[in-house]
Order: sequence, then C-alpha cells, then structure tokens
Amino acid sequence: MKMKLKSKLKKWLPALLIASCFAGATVYAADSAKPAKLPLEPIHEAEFYGNPSSSISSAVAIPAGAATFHTSGTVPPVLNKEGKTVYERYGDTKTQGIGILKEIDKQLKEQGLTMKDVVYLRVYLVADAAKENKIDYTGWFDAYAQFFNNKDNPVKTARSTVGVAGLVNPDWLIEIEAVAVYPQLHSQD
Repeated sequence: MKMKLKSKLKKWLPALLIASCFAGATVYAADSAKPAKLPLEPIHEAEFYGNPSSSISSAVAIPAGAATFHTSGTVPPVLNKEGKTVYERYGDTKTQGIGILKEIDKQLKEQGLTMKDVVYLRVYLVADAAKENKIDYTGWFDAYAQFFNNKDNPVKTARSTVGVAGLVNPDWLIEIEAVAVYPQLHSQD
C-alpha cells in the first residue's frame, strides 16, 4: 500500500508543484497593480494608467489613428570638449539626463509637440565608475522629475529603464528614446 502511494505521489508531485506555482503567480498578480482596462468607447487623446502615487504610468492607451513621433537614442550634449574627466566633458548621470531631455524637448518643438505629448521613454543607463561602478538610478530619476510628473508637466510617461554594459561613447552614462503622440483634433458633439 505504501509503495503504491509513493508511486502515485512521484507521478503527481511535479504536476502539483507546477499547479501551486501557477496559483501563487495568480495570487501575486491579483495583489499587484491591476491591469489597465482599455476604454470601451473611442478615446481622443492619450490616456495614462497606473498607480496615482507612482512617478510613471504602467500603461498608455493611444487613440486609433493617432500619429506618433519616435526619437532615436538621444545622447548627452558636450559641456566642455577640453574637460579632463567624464564629469567635465558631459556631467554625471543627472546632468546628462537633463541635457538629453532638453534636446528631446527641442526635437519635439520642431515637430509642433511638447514634453506633455510624450507617452513613453526607454532609458539606457551605464554604471558610473565614480559611484562604485553602480548605475546612478537616483540621478536619472531626479532628471526625469524636472520634466515629468510635476506642476509644469503632470504627464507621467510609461517608461523602461535598462542597465547596459556600455554605450557608443564611454563617457556617456545615459541614452534616451522618446515616443510622443500628436494631439488629435476632434469636434465635441
């Protein structure tokens, strides 16, 4: 009898373990941020979803037929070509992030857009040798806060922040891609 039970247990144990993992994942997902529900009616401007206390959105719905503007990876401007250190040439992560966001703002303005039209940012960060070879996420978050989720621009973009081994120029600590949505003109019925 014991042998039969052991045999059945060996047979069903992997299935039970897998089922318990799925159950655990389901409970975890239910406890974490709720998924964005897309609107049932057409939308006329980008709609942002997520936790109100978060500095970024977890999702963005874009109106059907909306035109978008995508920047390539934008890199930091040179502060001092003759600088002896990365900080003198380009600045720290925060300074580089601010410089890049100013450049993106300039690109947007040339297209009739503003930072309020940005719906998504993809950010690449490199470890900073002067900060124990760690990525300066705080520097990036501080730069972001000067342009988004503030009094002048309440927009909280959806965003991915990715640590990478390196960028094209070893002095660059950050590179940013942006996606903006052109405002749609629509009539109020």
